[in-house]
Amino acid sequence: MTSPLLGLPGAVAGDGIDAPVAAHYGSFHGEQRALENGEGFVDQSHRDVLRIAGPDRLRWLHDLTTQHLLDLVPGTPVAALILSPQGHVEHAMYGMDSGGEDGALTVHTEPGRGAALADFLLKMRFLNQVEVEDATAELAVTWRPSARTGVPYDGYELVPRDRLEAYAAAAGPPAGLWAFEALRIARGEPRLGLDTDHRTIPNEAGWINNAVHLDKGCYRGQETVARVHTLGRPPRRLTLLHLDGSENRLPAVGSELLLGDKVVGFVGTSARHHELGPIALAMVKRNVPIDVQLSVDGLPAAQEIVVDPEVGLHVRPMLRG
Repeated sequence: MTSPLLGLPGAVAGDGIDAPVAAHYGSFHGEQRALENGEGFVDQSHRDVLRIAGPDRLRWLHDLTTQHLLDLVPGTPVAALILSPQGHVEHAMYGMDSGGEDGALTVHTEPGRGAALADFLLKMRFLNQVEVEDATAELAVTWRPSARTGVPYDGYELVPRDRLEAYAAAAGPPAGLWAFEALRIARGEPRLGLDTDHRTIPNEAGWINNAVHLDKGCYRGQETVARVHTLGRPPRRLTLLHLDGSENRLPAVGSELLLGDKVVGFVGTSARHHELGPIALAMVKRNVPIDVQLSVDGLPAAQEIVVDPEVGLHVRPMLRG
């Protein structure tokens, strides 16, 4: 759905899956600073929204997903993943529950991924008292720094779509998705399908303890997550790249990441940060030294750790203690 906020002064549309919302409103560096100062909001109304209702919803999703949901406090932001039997991330959703048997858990996901998520959930209902409906036409996603609570993946709000323009008028100066993306990348928060691929497991992408609860019961793909966490090290690791800023370009999503002439990973999303300069998230093979310079699309790239390649070495001593 193309956002009506593209009609605001200075709005320039994004591209790719983010084309329906504004990339910026004239000054993406100024918009980043405003967000860091706790001001304004970001239109993310192109994200897909699902409403999951019914008295069994939290117990049912607790069994299906990576997140502990049995005691979820109403109004608390939460992130959850659905994995394949082999532990690969198939769906990522973010939202909050309204509470009560008559309430609902309303979640949002990447643009274009809501239908596949809804189809999977509907197939897994069996005899559970749950209902799943697409609420994208009804609800729009926004993000406000003043709505952050200090938990991972917070700051999102759901606004009645027919009230989006009124919300924008009251929420302060708009900031485009370029500003949000620069800050998100700097935080090391991946986007499913852009910073990940079909082989990604949660351990590689920094989702452990954010979207994955390590002390809950069995769920699909748990064996892989637990084995990698307690016995080994992730085969790949999400890393923050600091790109050479001498050329006015950013690498395309999916570009090969090179160590010399050897492919050692791929680059996901990238942005121009108002302080850090050009940055990107990349998925890198674990055995690549963290202090070597890499390159992507002819641009030199220095690494900053997001996922520790030696995380397994820190976990095992705690298990023996």
